[in-house]
Amino acid sequence: MATGSFRIGENDFLLDDEPFRVLSGALHYFRVHPDQWADRIRAARLMGLNTIETYVPWNEHEPEPGVFLSDGGLDLARFLDLVAAEGLRAIVRPGPYICAEWDGGGLPAWLFRDGDIGVRSADPRFLAPVTRFLDRVLEIVVPRQIDRGGPVILLQVENEYGAYGEFTAGEREEYLRALRDVYLAAGVSVPLTSVDQPTDEMLSRGSLPELHRTGSFGGNVADRLAVLRTHQPTGPLMCSEFWCGWFDYWGSFHRTSSTAASVASLEALLAAGASVNIYMFHGGTNFGLTNGANDKGVFEPTVTSYDYDAPLDEAGRPTEKFWAFREVIARYAPVPDVADGDLPAPLAAAPAPVPLETVCALDDVLADVEVQRRGHAPTMDELGIARGFLRYETRLAHGDAPVVLAIGEVRDRAWVSLDGVPVGTLSRDRRERTLVLPRGTGVLGILVEDQGRVNYGPRIGEHKGLIGPVTVGGAAPAAWDVVVVPWEQLPARAGDAAAADGAPVAGAAVFRAVVELDAARDLVLDLRALGTGLVWIDDVCLGRFWQTGPQHSLFVPAPLTRAGRNVITVLDLEPTGADVLAFSDRLLLGPVEW
Repeated sequence: MATGSFRIGENDFLLDDEPFRVLSGALHYFRVHPDQWADRIRAARLMGLNTIETYVPWNEHEPEPGVFLSDGGLDLARFLDLVAAEGLRAIVRPGPYICAEWDGGGLPAWLFRDGDIGVRSADPRFLAPVTRFLDRVLEIVVPRQIDRGGPVILLQVENEYGAYGEFTAGEREEYLRALRDVYLAAGVSVPLTSVDQPTDEMLSRGSLPELHRTGSFGGNVADRLAVLRTHQPTGPLMCSEFWCGWFDYWGSFHRTSSTAASVASLEALLAAGASVNIYMFHGGTNFGLTNGANDKGVFEPTVTSYDYDAPLDEAGRPTEKFWAFREVIARYAPVPDVADGDLPAPLAAAPAPVPLETVCALDDVLADVEVQRRGHAPTMDELGIARGFLRYETRLAHGDAPVVLAIGEVRDRAWVSLDGVPVGTLSRDRRERTLVLPRGTGVLGILVEDQGRVNYGPRIGEHKGLIGPVTVGGAAPAAWDVVVVPWEQLPARAGDAAAADGAPVAGAAVFRAVVELDAARDLVLDLRALGTGLVWIDDVCLGRFWQTGPQHSLFVPAPLTRAGRNVITVLDLEPTGADVLAFSDRLLLGPVEW
């Protein structure tokens, strides 16, 4: 791209000193396979957008202090270069807090291991790692600003900060100004923005005079723009999160929004002269264990799909909203023609079901994993674990009569066994904390799954695992043997474990299926017949499934497949006896709310 300028004028954004309306769509590079970025970016241009917006997830880029990852699916530089190659502009939102229904709102779990750090504040213990992270991100972004020939036209400071905490006005200003100074010291020259929901309280608490205020909302456009204008009296109005859908959580339904209502709100925004960032243009997938959770009194873990009822669905196919939004945008800006083959075709016919064979029990996989002996049941965070599963075991000697297992809090779901035989489950979303064991002797096993770290509100940063006290028959066990489940290496480890010879096993087990393909292609796994767990294709974890729904499919991006033999590994924590793995020619995201 040619070098240019982008600034904020009295009434408009100005691109090379000419009025410019930002028509943006949110596309998170970390939720899309990198070999499919270009297709999604092109689709945005074909819908009429001129800009792509993305968050930057701190916890993915810096999984441990000082370890910064920026390759593969985290190659932000490549993503921004692809945006530029398509002739589009870019908005980057590095946080450090992003929410985004992402694990921990993007804040690394290691931040919270000490327990009293002043998160999202000017606490030096927080600002030091934040500065280190932002400096690394800005090393990528600053050379790609528009005045250096790149696509980046805006950078956002923090994220909906007006909704967070009980800090004083002075404390808030000190923190936001410290972040702004990091941006400026790194060479940021494009305008800096903030975003909050358009209420007087949030807009006044979440920004600085030096940051251009924008709003996040989905409807009631005229009133919300009016509130925003009172707090941003000059310059362009912008809805930098125009919510055209919503996210789903386990145990609920698939949330959708009316296309007609979304079209009417988008029309109102554009008719008012406002700029917009459609959230989401394409949601993608919470691969692996990257989903977040909400807890406003009830724990609600986000599902694997981040379809968001967006203009492009989870598989990258245009939806009804794509074409409807395109028609609206065409009334306010030039929209490219769409020729055959420009957009992804519908999903191809599903392969036939394939045999699903038992490989081994999960306990077989864990047989050679290091055991840690502790005098209490430690949390994942005490063990330095950000995501995943822990297995706790202790030997009981309370007699043959039934006894009560009681746990202060389970975060987030626990499978309880006695001498290897499943006894029951305890689930945080149902606030279950006690279970009657059939006897007080034997080896008590508790497998705990972290279902996603809270991404919004005061419970951000809470620890995972068993939160004490843990008692059996009213007494705390004197010792626990704890194993960190190596879930990321499970396919390989299961291959090395003792074979089950296809025989059923009690409790959590590993299964394997092989699908032969003529060529690499997108797939949709139909998991309605299975229980709850994780799925891998080769060594890549696709994410969680859970019979409780609403989601009953997992999307497999074509770049993860190949012509010939494709191995799919399933960890089912509640095996159902299913002996085949099925596929679908559509996403199975669940029933919608009527």
